[in-house]
Amino acid sequence: MTDYIHAGGLRIARPLFDFISDEALDAGTSPGEFWAGVASAIRDLAPRRASLLAERDRLQQSLDAWHRAHRDETHGGDLQEYRAHLSDIGYLVPHDDAPAPLTTTHVAAELSTMAGPQLVVPVTNPRYALNAVNARWGSLYDALYGTDAILPPDPTATGYDVARGDEVVAHVRELLDEVVPLAEGSHARSRAYAVADGALRVTLDDGRTTTLADAGQLRGFRGRPEQPSAVLLVRHGLHLELRFDADAAVGSRDTASLDDVHVESALSTIVDFEDSVAVVDAEDKVAAYRVWLGLNRGDLTHTFEKQGRVVERALADDRHYVDPAGEPLAVPGRALMLVRNVGLHMSTDAILDADGEPVSETILDAVVTTLCARQRLLSSVDDTEPSAALTIVMPKLHGPVEVSFIVDLLGRVEQLLGLPTETLKLGLMDEERRTSANLAACLSQASSRLAFINTGFLDRSGDEIHTSMQAGPFLPKGQLRDQSWMRAYERRNVTIGLAAGFAGRAQIGKGMWAMPDRMSAMLTEKITHPLAGASTAWVPSPTAATLHALHYLRVDVFDRQRALQHEGVDPLDDLLTIPVGDPATWTADSIRGELENNLQSILGYVVRWVDQGVGCSTVPDIDGVGLMEDRATLRISSQHIANWLVHGVVSAEEVRTAMERMAAVVDAQNAGLAGYRPMTADLSESVAYHAALALVFGGTAHSNGYTETVLHGYRRAAKKRDRAGAPAPPAHG
Repeated sequence: MTDYIHAGGLRIARPLFDFISDEALDAGTSPGEFWAGVASAIRDLAPRRASLLAERDRLQQSLDAWHRAHRDETHGGDLQEYRAHLSDIGYLVPHDDAPAPLTTTHVAAELSTMAGPQLVVPVTNPRYALNAVNARWGSLYDALYGTDAILPPDPTATGYDVARGDEVVAHVRELLDEVVPLAEGSHARSRAYAVADGALRVTLDDGRTTTLADAGQLRGFRGRPEQPSAVLLVRHGLHLELRFDADAAVGSRDTASLDDVHVESALSTIVDFEDSVAVVDAEDKVAAYRVWLGLNRGDLTHTFEKQGRVVERALADDRHYVDPAGEPLAVPGRALMLVRNVGLHMSTDAILDADGEPVSETILDAVVTTLCARQRLLSSVDDTEPSAALTIVMPKLHGPVEVSFIVDLLGRVEQLLGLPTETLKLGLMDEERRTSANLAACLSQASSRLAFINTGFLDRSGDEIHTSMQAGPFLPKGQLRDQSWMRAYERRNVTIGLAAGFAGRAQIGKGMWAMPDRMSAMLTEKITHPLAGASTAWVPSPTAATLHALHYLRVDVFDRQRALQHEGVDPLDDLLTIPVGDPATWTADSIRGELENNLQSILGYVVRWVDQGVGCSTVPDIDGVGLMEDRATLRISSQHIANWLVHGVVSAEEVRTAMERMAAVVDAQNAGLAGYRPMTADLSESVAYHAALALVFGGTAHSNGYTETVLHGYRRAAKKRDRAGAPAPPAHG
């Protein structure tokens, strides 16, 4: 039984109370004062939150009834009639596609005037968190050599493959000619690099000396100017560092002693408390907050064993150079940290209110994640205005009224913690249909705080399905990306953001590349994101960030944004066109394949989330391709099956039979995973298997298709089982 401490009219779980008192609070604030302020915020904001959640349910009930009444008509009848209904019930608000101008100030350069990759990392894994924050810089040689980016890896190779290394070096020389070209000649013919009279001097193999075609691309150097150990160059605001070492393995073979090229990679990292973590109780929550506190204080370290050696990881320092004028130059060594809090629908019994009810986890997260960053923020404030900010990414908001609530919450947190007004910025995830349909109004509600908007295919598709659950059977998942609603969604996020004035002031993002082992395909396909005007996009690893940075070296995103500002916004009708299909045209094999694909995806993720508490990992798909998965995977897959059950595309018996088959597949895929609990050893006792059943067969009942209630209940059951051998809960459905 949880031990609670009474403070401020609240009951706080002892681990959380002790963490706040002993670690997070500074000497100038007493625990009693802090918890009294938290209690006041909860009392004031909880009724509004409850009303907003009730409004979600009211709208869903109205939509379900309307679609049932129009189910026999093509796409539920006339689109204009459908739009009129959305307006009548308050789903669509009166607003055009011209949002209020953005007035946000003090947005970090990494989110405003720079364009580059972004990482999302689970806060519960300190090693990964350190890696992600340190991924501001990455070795291009390592990224190309260690992946399939230019050559498929040789699984039989041992030691350093000289031929492969030479291919990497040649490829990088071609890249340098493209992004930092010389006035004449090629980097491939270089023999020496030096800095003289504030310019880069490159000696070629024929004895000529040349310089950069654009002298302004030289930012600085390290070492002796006549023989620097590093040269810092810039392209489209991103840095490249040429590293020279005649005694190193690669540099000793290089005609110019060029040993590596480091690329400025992950400009920012979202430290995630939401979809990529399995945090279900006060103990989990405190462990997550502690990592975030260490990142903000700068003292987080992690020790682990790698290839027989003990390695300690810590946060990287800034990089220091001499600029062309001979003055000191420092550039950041770490990614800018953002934090993603949980959604508005989440509650936690880490705190109980005066009535003994769990409180809003959104409010708790906003307060504590800001508290953990407070000293860093205050240390950067001058006498007149803040020069530092914390961007809190808020997921799963539905429409402008909910955005307004979060704006007020952030203001309340600033007041509670003594921070200047608008120190807290808002990162808005455009991943719910009501937000997408009212995006201009949403941006207008937060025009003085917005620093970031982003899209997310999986969550957005999950909400698309749940919102229109009764409209008809949805197309297979693989076809959803090619439908008019998805194209409109992705384009409107950019064009409405630009209409609000995001260019050069705030970040416009795109979603994740989910295949960490397929970097060649990523290099081919993901360049579409900067071409679409997005100043960032998510990647699954630091290595992927280094490779994705090449797209931003090649594409001037801000030029693209200037061009796109003259294009119109995609019609709202396109966004509202529901992607239902005709099962009569689908073959039995295609239906079975889609069902198995969804079920394998659910089981492959749930076994790690529920049994092991792993919220994000590379999970093999049904074909064995590793996909970087988080909780959004469950939402789209469970909602898709639930939709097909509603419309009779598949039967409950077919789902159960297929799930048993897929349990065996997932068990085989995880056979070598340490601590893995095979589901098929006894399906009736597998907590993870029962969780998957509950997700699918309760899919229509889960508010907005969210998975957290099911996952948290079964994860708690698994933790209880691991502590005391408790039996699995009964199956649902």
